[in-house]
Amino acid sequence: MKVRYFAWVRERIGLEEETIEVPGNVATVSDLIGWLSERDEGYAAAFAEPEVIRVAIDQTHVEHDEPIGRASEIAFFPPMTGG
Repeated sequence: MKVRYFAWVRERIGLEEETIEVPGNVATVSDLIGWLSERDEGYAAAFAEPEVIRVAIDQTHVEHDEPIGRASEIAFFPPMTGG
């Protein structure tokens, strides 16, 4: 699965995107955030406040309780501001 990171999420992790193998016990977006947070300090910093992170699965915005199923791409980004 391809995972893409945007804005300050990308800056804290230090990657724009990566391809990962998701463990079988990771079923939802929330599970994925938790698993990624354990990878290292950069991921932990990026996902320190998971409730503010926006998520898209295959370019469709979803909530954190959404199953990741057979997603080919998941994107994480901070809230967007208008102006």
